Order: sequence, then C-alpha cells, then structure tokens
Amino acid sequence: MAYEVKSKKSGQTYYLHSRPSSNGKTKVYFFAREVKDGAMDALPDGYTVVEMERTGLPLLKKKN
Repeated sequence: MAYEVKSKKSGQTYYLHSRPSSNGKTKVYFFAREVKDGAMDALPDGYTVVEMERTGLPLLKKKN
C-alpha cells in the first residue's frame, strides 16, 4: 500500500512516488493524488513530510 498524506488545508489525500532523475544518479520524490507506477510504501530514510502553508501541498524535507 502506498504511503499517503492527507492535506490539512484541503483534505485531499496524496500518495508518495519516486522515479530516477534525468541523469539517472539520484531519485526524485513527489506526491500525486492517485497511486501510479513508482508508488512507495514508506518514507525514505532521513526525510520527513511538511505541508506548504499557502497551497496545502505536501513535500519531503531532509532531516537535520
């Protein structure tokens, strides 16, 4: 089951996905409204989820 986050502002549910970057050396993490190819079951190590105050969209932030 895909990792999901519910927006506090909009109430919309978002699912965490990953894909290789264009250079193929790193991964790109993103949230989508639907479960698609590349859905992840858990957060990657060293990251936490934060929500943009203005838009309510979730994003990953590296832990310090």
